[in-house]
Amino acid sequence: MIPKEARIFICGHRGMVGSAVVRKFEEEGYTRLLTRTHAELELRDPAAVKAFFEAEKPEYVVLAGAKVGGIMDNKTHPAEFLLENLEIQNNVIMQSFRNGVRKFCFLGSSCIYPCKAPQPIREEYLLTGPLEPTNEGYALAKIAGYKLCLYLAREYGFGAVSLMPCNLYGTNDTYDLENGHVFPAFIRRFTEAAENRTPEVVLWGTGTPLREFLHVDDVADAVYFFLQNHDDPEIVNIGYGSDITIRELAGKIAAAAGYTGRIAWDASKPDGMVRKLLDGARARALGWRPRITLDDGIARTMAEYRRSRGVR
Repeated sequence: MIPKEARIFICGHRGMVGSAVVRKFEEEGYTRLLTRTHAELELRDPAAVKAFFEAEKPEYVVLAGAKVGGIMDNKTHPAEFLLENLEIQNNVIMQSFRNGVRKFCFLGSSCIYPCKAPQPIREEYLLTGPLEPTNEGYALAKIAGYKLCLYLAREYGFGAVSLMPCNLYGTNDTYDLENGHVFPAFIRRFTEAAENRTPEVVLWGTGTPLREFLHVDDVADAVYFFLQNHDDPEIVNIGYGSDITIRELAGKIAAAAGYTGRIAWDASKPDGMVRKLLDGARARALGWRPRITLDDGIARTMAEYRRSRGVR
């Protein structure tokens, strides 16, 4: 078990995942959490990261900081997604290793798997086929980060666990209509459409792809669980366990927002992978499973978004 007085560095604590991890550890009674804003610590700067680790001496590290974005952002800026994430990962992983961090949690993404992988996707399908072109740069960076942790563990005994979550949503998400992910974009679009009584909402793609969505608090719970109970550096899928079409998701969120207008689909925009459902058997066998249902998560996220805008 991680001692309550342990120094735990949570990278990216202001982001959706990082802030959820902070909340989880605080709820469990941990009081020596180390956090730094981007202005306080540039994770892409090797000298700055080195100085931080040498001064603060974290004992446990959760790497939740990353450059993230939606389909169009990933498709348009693959060089930035590859390079910036590689820089962040390499700096934090290597300084954790060199400074004797006891346990390191690397957070990846389900996009590391081949775009035509059999469904549901098992961990061993990694690197068995081409990646989804629309987010290849980000996926390559995440694969490299996991492999670096794995190699350091095998060669030098580095204490690392690597978790691969499915599509995430929830508290502190980014509600950017152009560059954000599909779930928060739908929350914003349908909330505004309901308020403005917009007769039609046009959404990207065909609505037919199947996706799996997990509330960010469940991911934080997984981070806490696997840091406490797992020592194998091989990847572990962290998923909800079932998927839903984008069209069905739109209907659920529209209903939660009280939107009764027409939903249209712009098939000229990209869909991404046809289906992406993780096989969560390994995580379940190890003792972890999600607790927040999709319907409860939608209701919770909708309420939080409305409160953030002063709407009840």
